[in-house]
Amino acid sequence: METDNQTAKDRVPRIDFYGFERPEEFDYTSYEDFHSRYLVVLTRRAIKWSKLMQKSTAVEKSLKVKRYIRKGIPNEHRCQVWMIVSGAQAQMERNPGYFHSALAEGKKNAKLVDLVVTDLNRTFPDNVKFKKDASPSLQATLHNVLVAYGYHNKSVGYCQGMNFITGYLILVTKDEEKAFWLLDALVGRILPDYYSPAMTGLKVDQEVLGDLVKMKIPAVAELMEKHGVMWTLVVSRWFICLFIDILPVETVLRIWDCLFYEESKIIFRVALTLIKQYQAFILEASNFPDVCDKFKAITKGQFVTECHLFMQKIFTEPGSLSRTTINKLREKHRSQLLTQ
Repeated sequence: METDNQTAKDRVPRIDFYGFERPEEFDYTSYEDFHSRYLVVLTRRAIKWSKLMQKSTAVEKSLKVKRYIRKGIPNEHRCQVWMIVSGAQAQMERNPGYFHSALAEGKKNAKLVDLVVTDLNRTFPDNVKFKKDASPSLQATLHNVLVAYGYHNKSVGYCQGMNFITGYLILVTKDEEKAFWLLDALVGRILPDYYSPAMTGLKVDQEVLGDLVKMKIPAVAELMEKHGVMWTLVVSRWFICLFIDILPVETVLRIWDCLFYEESKIIFRVALTLIKQYQAFILEASNFPDVCDKFKAITKGQFVTECHLFMQKIFTEPGSLSRTTINKLREKHRSQLLTQ
């Protein structure tokens, strides 16, 4: 196995397409096997997308577009599709020059700038494009987007976690202004209240996940209750970082393809799929730390690396998940939270 892995290591670049250095324990053999199969899928999808994108109504909401997005947006179209389906493109066109004026105003706020600067070196230390001495370094772009957004959305300002999300947006868009408007679509609309000072939306959605697990995977819910493990301990980073640094890059981007189109219920689909897939493994936990360790372990390995199969699973494994159900659960937990 070691020789196989070494041979694969010689063929697979140590730094991935997005600039991330592969970790020491990276399984090059499994990755090479997956990637050779996935390239065939990507090529097939790219041809279909190229035909679709020639139409003027290319990404208007339709069952065909939804199906295409669930099967993955090729890299060359990802930025454009995200911009259109999220409403970010329309916002940018309605507000010409706004990003640059927000940035100029934001730079006058020393407290905001300090908060952003403090986190720059902590953002993706394993990505060569975000290193301070990279040429060009994406730290400057990241700084500008976060400072402009902190000025634009004063109720949020700058909150930890936003740097990672913005970093991914920059890797995809390669453009400050587009990254800014996509961040606005996520923070302002798709993930309501995740990043406000009280993080009410985030707290509510973690409780909603708890209820959904009770309905769909009751044995795991019972285990959590038995060992007194709160959902916030095991899933808060899943929610706040939208699976960045939790799941492999390509898998995260495939999740985000759907997130921009179908909005926040995708996060519940991903979380439920991970828990359901590894239900037997989680149920082996015999104490509090054990449960936490199991939840860390389920985000690694072949199941999450095989992003194409993984994305098929998130739409079948959890079963039906209506917006109405999620909204009802959100209302219940929001009112409970506000009366505490």
